[in-house]
Amino acid sequence: MAVLKERNDTYTWFITPKLASLFPFNDEPVTQSIQEIIDFKSDAILCPGNEVPHFLRGVKVQIFHGLAGEKKGHFRIRHYFDLYLTQGPYFTSRFNAFKEKHKNFEVVQTGWSKLDAYLLNKATLLSEKKELLANLNAEKVILYAPTFSPSLTSAAHLKNQIETLAKQGKYVINIKFHDLMAQEFIDFYKNLAERYENVFFKEDRNIVAQFIVADLLISDTSSVIYEFLLLDKPVITLNNISENIRWDNIKDPDKLAEAVLQI
Repeated sequence: MAVLKERNDTYTWFITPKLASLFPFNDEPVTQSIQEIIDFKSDAILCPGNEVPHFLRGVKVQIFHGLAGEKKGHFRIRHYFDLYLTQGPYFTSRFNAFKEKHKNFEVVQTGWSKLDAYLLNKATLLSEKKELLANLNAEKVILYAPTFSPSLTSAAHLKNQIETLAKQGKYVINIKFHDLMAQEFIDFYKNLAERYENVFFKEDRNIVAQFIVADLLISDTSSVIYEFLLLDKPVITLNNISENIRWDNIKDPDKLAEAVLQI
């Protein structure tokens, strides 16, 4: 948005009513009305999701919302988009192959703008981390960030194991869930955070801040793995389905504590 403002371009955000309370930019133009978007008569629509109404005016651009290419649907061509702005060579080559087949869209590799935030407020975050570890007499910060997908999430299987790590007292455990995580798991892990002073259920929108302070990520089959690996830090997953695993992937939930100790 900074570039659009510099160019004095007119823009607006669209967000569904269900997610309206999560919209973080209070000073930005935003609407929940499709009719308002029709009336806006946009020249381009930048979409981080997989769908966009075909009847809206403007070049339709998918900018993606993750790095997990193994997830079902990531490379599905739905014929909504005129342009795909890809995150890197792996994604670019795959979409270029589809381009040759369908011949009705373009592909440009731009990288992923979310990663720019890795350099913001880093020194402050690390200072706060040092203070937190000292106050709790803890050694490391663990980030638990599972996927919400019912068939892939570890949230149901790692309840006891995450609590075991919490009981040890030597770890600060930050829990960050996707907005679509099942309520039963949100309730359980929030309760866990209420019972242990070294466990924190994070509801803010900035997961990048959690990446920066964490020493270790625990997950499953989630795109956050690839974002975290860019920081050259260790990852432990449960039953990840990727064909190119470059981290520690366990099959038995009861092996989690042992895997953490080996990091």
